[in-house]
Amino acid sequence: MEYLNAFLCGGILCAIGQILIDKTQLTPARILTGYVVVGVLVSALGLYQPLADWGGAGATVPLTGFGHALAKGVKKAVGEQGWLGILTGGLSATAGGITMAVTAGVVMALIFKPGDKR
Repeated sequence: MEYLNAFLCGGILCAIGQILIDKTQLTPARILTGYVVVGVLVSALGLYQPLADWGGAGATVPLTGFGHALAKGVKKAVGEQGWLGILTGGLSATAGGITMAVTAGVVMALIFKPGDKR
């Protein structure tokens, strides 16, 4: 049942993104950024954790899950460090994901020689 929930949750989030791409003038970059912001807002309202508990990786792996992790990190850091936690909490909570994204980007740039093809 855990796999089915993850599949359904992740699939619904991806389907919403595909509908936004197909039916609106929004660029993929704006949609992806919007997903992170929505994850932060839904987490701030206290609604994302129950979704993550039900959907597992289907809720935590997409970009809404990244926004949720940012919000949780800020909340924890503010509780521990005060207002300084606003600046440090999100980055410390998501450092692993950010590091992996930067590392993968560098490796791909080394392998595929990016640049303008004109």
